[in-house]
Amino acid sequence: MTAFHIVFFGFIIIMGFCNGSVENLVKPTGLTPNGIRGVLDGAAIVYFSYIGYDSVSTLAEEIQNPPVTLPVGIIGSVFIVSGLYCLMALTLCVMVPYNQIAEKASYSMAFQRIGWKWAGNIVGAGASLGIVASLLVAMLGQARYLCVIGRARLVPSWLSKVHPSTGTPLNATLFLGLCTASIALFTDLDIVIEIISIGTLLVFYLVANALIYRKYVLTSKNPPFPTLSFLFLITSCAIGFSISWKLEQQWWGLPLFGGIIMVVTAFFQYTVPCLGPPSEWSVPFMPWPAAVSIFLNVFLMTTLKMLSFQRFAIWGLLITLFYVLYGVHSTFEAEEMGMDMAVNEVPNPSIQLTKLEV
Repeated sequence: MTAFHIVFFGFIIIMGFCNGSVENLVKPTGLTPNGIRGVLDGAAIVYFSYIGYDSVSTLAEEIQNPPVTLPVGIIGSVFIVSGLYCLMALTLCVMVPYNQIAEKASYSMAFQRIGWKWAGNIVGAGASLGIVASLLVAMLGQARYLCVIGRARLVPSWLSKVHPSTGTPLNATLFLGLCTASIALFTDLDIVIEIISIGTLLVFYLVANALIYRKYVLTSKNPPFPTLSFLFLITSCAIGFSISWKLEQQWWGLPLFGGIIMVVTAFFQYTVPCLGPPSEWSVPFMPWPAAVSIFLNVFLMTTLKMLSFQRFAIWGLLITLFYVLYGVHSTFEAEEMGMDMAVNEVPNPSIQLTKLEV
C-alpha cells in the first residue's frame, strides 16, 4: 500500500466514528454558549472520533516505505477529516440553531426540520454505511494488534496465524468479529465510547512516557533518575491543572502549571543530553511533543465521568489477571524456546576457531 491508501483508510475510520458519535458535535459546547470550559470538557469524548489514525499505524508491515508513507498518511487523513469535521458542525449550526439540533440522527433531523425529508433519508442511509465501513476498517487495525500480541505469546499463538494465500491475520479477525458483535449486542453505545476514550488516552499517555524514557535513558544510556523525575513532575503538573479546572480556578491554573511545565521541560532538555544514534523513526523537537502529549492526555482523562474510571478499572483488573496467570508464563516459555533454537543453530565454536586459525 502507498500513502494514498493510508489516507483513505484513516479517512474512512475517522469519518465513520464522526457519524457514529455525531451528538458530540451538536451539544452546546461551543465558545459562545459555554466558553472555553465547554469546549475542553467535551474534548475527551470528541477525541474518540480521531482514533482512526492510530489504527492505520498498524499497517506498517503492509505498506511501501513505512518511515515516509505512515507520517504522510496519518497527518493527511487527520487534516482532511478535521476540516470536514468542522464544516459538518458549521453546516448544522447554519441550518438549525444549536439549541434545536437533535442529539440522535442530527443531520437527518436537521434536513427534516427545514422540509427536506428526502435529503434526511439519504443522509441517514449514508451515515449507516459510513458506520459499517469504519467498523470494518477499524477491525483491520485491531486484528493486527492482536496478531502481534499473539507472536509475543501474550495471548494464544493461534491468534497470530495468518492466511497462507492472503497473508492476513484470519484467526484474529474472526475472533474480533465475534467479540465486537457480542459487545454491540449487549452494551450501550455511550458506555463503549467512554471506555474506549479513557483507554486510548491512557495508552497515548504511556506511549509518551515510554518515548521520553527510551530516548533519554535506554538509547542515550543516561541514569534513569533525572528522566523519571521529569516525567513525575509533568504528570503532577497535569494533575494539578486538572484539579484547578475542576474547582473552576482556570484563570490562574493554566498560566501557573503551564509555565511550570515549560520551565521544567526546558531545564530537562538543557541538562540531560540526548546522545542516542539518529533514526528514521525519531520524533523531532524532543522532549516537547511528548511532554505536551502527557499533559493533554492526563487533563482529558480527568474530564471523563467517574463511572468511566470505575468500569475501566474493572476491565484493567481482568486484563492484569489474564496477564499474570497466562501472559507472563507463556512469554517466558516462548523466550526459552527461542534461546534453545538459537543455540542449536549456532555452529560449533571450536570448528569456527580452527577455520580462523587456518
